[in-house]
Amino acid sequence: MPRQSSIIRTYSELILLPTFRERFDYLSDKGIVGEQTFRWMRYLNQRFYTSGEWLEVRDYVILRDNACDLGIEGLTIPKLVIVHHMNALTVDDIVNKTKYALDPEYLISTSDNTHKAIHYGDASKLRQEPVTRRPNDTCPWKD
Repeated sequence: MPRQSSIIRTYSELILLPTFRERFDYLSDKGIVGEQTFRWMRYLNQRFYTSGEWLEVRDYVILRDNACDLGIEGLTIPKLVIVHHMNALTVDDIVNKTKYALDPEYLISTSDNTHKAIHYGDASKLRQEPVTRRPNDTCPWKD
Protein backbone atom coordinates (compact mmCIF):
# COMPACT_ATOMS: atom_id res chain seq x y z
CA MET A 1 0.00 0.00 0.00
CA PRO A 2 1.52 3.34 -0.97
CA ARG A 3 1.47 6.30 1.38
CA GLN A 4 -1.81 8.13 0.76
CA SER A 5 -1.05 11.44 2.46
CA SER A 6 1.43 13.96 1.14
CA ILE A 7 1.66 15.53 4.61
CA ILE A 8 4.54 14.04 6.56
CA ARG A 9 4.43 14.86 10.27
CA THR A 10 7.69 14.99 12.22
CA TYR A 11 8.75 15.22 15.84
CA SER A 12 11.02 18.18 14.97
CA GLU A 13 8.00 20.18 13.79
CA LEU A 14 5.71 18.95 16.57
CA ILE A 15 7.94 20.10 19.43
CA LEU A 16 7.95 23.66 18.05
CA LEU A 17 4.23 23.88 18.85
CA PRO A 18 3.93 25.17 22.43
CA THR A 19 0.48 23.94 23.49
CA PHE A 20 -1.13 20.56 23.82
CA ARG A 21 -4.04 21.64 21.59
CA GLU A 22 -1.74 22.83 18.81
CA ARG A 23 0.12 19.52 18.91
CA PHE A 24 -3.15 17.58 18.89
CA ASP A 25 -4.41 19.56 15.88
CA TYR A 26 -1.12 18.93 14.06
CA LEU A 27 -1.49 15.16 14.57
CA SER A 28 -5.25 14.80 14.16
CA ASP A 29 -6.45 12.52 11.39
CA LYS A 30 -9.49 14.81 11.08
CA GLY A 31 -11.85 11.89 11.57
CA ILE A 32 -10.66 9.85 8.58
CA VAL A 33 -10.95 6.42 10.15
CA GLY A 34 -9.79 3.28 8.38
CA GLU A 35 -8.26 5.10 5.41
CA GLN A 36 -5.24 2.80 5.57
CA THR A 37 -5.79 -0.59 7.10
CA PHE A 38 -4.04 -3.91 6.96
CA ARG A 39 -7.24 -5.88 6.26
CA TRP A 40 -6.28 -9.55 5.91
CA MET A 41 -2.60 -8.66 6.48
CA ARG A 42 -3.24 -7.45 10.03
CA TYR A 43 -0.92 -10.18 11.30
CA LEU A 44 1.97 -8.06 9.95
CA ASN A 45 1.40 -5.15 12.29
CA GLN A 46 0.72 -7.50 15.21
CA ARG A 47 4.08 -9.16 14.59
CA PHE A 48 5.73 -5.75 14.22
CA TYR A 49 4.40 -4.40 17.55
CA THR A 50 5.86 -7.38 19.44
CA SER A 51 9.28 -7.27 17.73
CA GLY A 52 12.45 -6.45 19.62
CA GLU A 53 13.20 -3.59 17.22
CA TRP A 54 9.86 -1.93 17.93
CA LEU A 55 10.07 -2.44 21.69
CA GLU A 56 13.54 -0.86 21.78
CA VAL A 57 12.44 2.21 19.77
CA ARG A 58 9.24 2.46 21.84
CA ASP A 59 11.23 2.57 25.09
CA TYR A 60 13.54 5.23 23.63
CA VAL A 61 10.59 7.46 22.63
CA ILE A 62 8.93 7.15 26.04
CA LEU A 63 12.19 8.20 27.74
CA ARG A 64 12.76 11.03 25.25
CA ASP A 65 9.25 12.38 25.93
CA ASN A 66 9.54 11.80 29.71
CA ALA A 67 6.32 9.75 29.40
CA CYS A 68 4.45 13.02 28.84
CA ASP A 69 1.36 13.29 26.64
CA LEU A 70 2.42 14.62 23.20
CA GLY A 71 5.78 15.42 24.79
CA ILE A 72 4.34 18.35 26.80
CA GLU A 73 6.42 18.68 29.98
CA GLY A 74 4.20 18.27 33.05
CA LEU A 75 1.47 16.26 31.27
CA THR A 76 2.67 12.93 32.62
CA ILE A 77 0.72 9.93 31.36
CA PRO A 78 -0.61 8.19 34.48
CA LYS A 79 -1.23 4.74 33.00
CA LEU A 80 -0.45 3.06 29.70
CA VAL A 81 1.86 5.05 27.42
CA ILE A 82 1.14 4.56 23.73
CA VAL A 83 3.81 5.43 21.19
CA HIS A 84 1.93 6.88 18.23
CA HIS A 85 3.09 6.79 14.61
CA MET A 86 2.55 10.36 13.45
CA ASN A 87 2.17 9.08 9.88
CA ALA A 88 -0.10 6.07 9.44
CA LEU A 89 1.86 2.90 8.82
CA THR A 90 1.44 1.01 5.58
CA VAL A 91 2.18 -2.61 4.75
CA ASP A 92 5.25 -1.37 2.86
CA ASP A 93 6.52 0.43 5.97
CA ILE A 94 6.43 -2.78 7.97
CA VAL A 95 7.65 -5.19 5.30
CA ASN A 96 10.53 -2.93 4.22
CA LYS A 97 11.18 -1.40 7.65
CA THR A 98 10.98 2.13 6.31
CA LYS A 99 11.92 5.18 8.36
CA TYR A 100 8.22 5.76 9.19
CA ALA A 101 8.08 2.50 11.15
CA LEU A 102 11.11 2.76 13.42
CA ASP A 103 12.59 6.29 13.32
CA PRO A 104 11.81 8.28 16.51
CA GLU A 105 11.46 11.39 14.31
CA TYR A 106 8.02 10.04 13.32
CA LEU A 107 6.89 8.88 16.78
CA ILE A 108 5.40 10.54 19.88
CA SER A 109 4.16 9.38 23.31
CA THR A 110 0.42 9.67 23.93
CA SER A 111 -2.14 8.67 26.51
CA ASP A 112 -4.89 6.26 25.49
CA ASN A 113 -7.48 9.07 25.36
CA THR A 114 -5.24 11.29 23.24
CA HIS A 115 -4.43 8.40 20.89
CA LYS A 116 -8.12 7.64 20.37
CA ALA A 117 -8.91 11.33 19.85
CA ILE A 118 -6.19 11.63 17.19
CA HIS A 119 -7.54 8.64 15.26
CA TYR A 120 -11.27 9.16 15.73
CA GLY A 121 -11.46 12.95 15.73
CA ASP A 122 -13.13 13.15 19.15
CA ALA A 123 -11.44 15.93 21.09
CA SER A 124 -14.08 15.89 23.85
CA LYS A 125 -12.07 13.50 26.04
CA LEU A 126 -8.78 15.38 25.76
CA ARG A 127 -6.99 16.87 28.73
CA GLN A 128 -7.98 20.43 29.33
CA GLU A 129 -5.36 23.15 29.70
CA PRO A 130 -5.12 24.23 33.35
CA VAL A 131 -7.10 27.36 34.12
CA THR A 132 -4.98 30.28 35.30
CA ARG A 133 -6.75 31.59 38.38
CA ARG A 134 -6.79 35.25 39.41
CA PRO A 135 -8.01 36.88 42.61
CA ASN A 136 -11.82 37.21 42.62
CA ASP A 137 -12.25 35.59 39.18
CA THR A 138 -15.16 33.54 40.51
CA CYS A 139 -16.94 36.60 41.96
CA PRO A 140 -18.29 38.60 38.99
CA TRP A 141 -19.25 41.57 41.19
CA LYS A 142 -15.66 42.05 42.44
CA ASP A 143 -12.87 43.54 40.36
